[in-house]
Amino acid sequence: MALVYQPMMQLSGILFSLLGWVLSCLTTYLPQWKNLNLELNELEIWTMGLWQACVVQEEGGMQCKDFDSFLALPPELRISRILMFFSNGSGLLGLLLSGFGLDCLKIGERQQEQKKRLLLFGGMLVWISGITAIVPVSWVAHSTVQEFWDENIPDIVPRWDFGEALFVGWLAGFCLILGGSLLNCTICSTEVHPSSVHYTVAEQQDQCQRLETETRP
Repeated sequence: MALVYQPMMQLSGILFSLLGWVLSCLTTYLPQWKNLNLELNELEIWTMGLWQACVVQEEGGMQCKDFDSFLALPPELRISRILMFFSNGSGLLGLLLSGFGLDCLKIGERQQEQKKRLLLFGGMLVWISGITAIVPVSWVAHSTVQEFWDENIPDIVPRWDFGEALFVGWLAGFCLILGGSLLNCTICSTEVHPSSVHYTVAEQQDQCQRLETETRP
């Protein structure tokens, strides 16, 4: 029964991993990590991402300005850049390795042990990619909450709120972790105990002997 569901689990793992990787790349470049809604000027909404800050006007226009210096960014945004790059790179490498380790791929059919290792290593990389995608998103969300409830900041000063990119990043991390877990679970389901193998071989030999005795005149 495990062998029947194994290709389905592998395909599901690859699809979830691919979806998570695409969402992770999208999260990296979206400028909506933080939203600043000005109550005094409701016609404008300021957003901030890892690379640029943008202002969205009610007429539909959007103007963005790239950050001049990497060192001038807050610590959470600097570390988030590095972690998101690592997440995207490890996710892509994990997808490639897992793809070569799929059972439905005809390449390397006689090298099952190598394909299992590729699938296992690829699944681990995808799982790590999901963790490194959730960490920066959660860190920025935590710092945003701290700044929002900071009593030292006057109430008249506008405060940053969660942006859409944070929710996309959480979804990306969940999909990557789920995809990597499914790929690793297929390795466990392919293990066959020696006792079951000996039992199957003995049963086949008995059937062959019965057929020979029945066909004899």
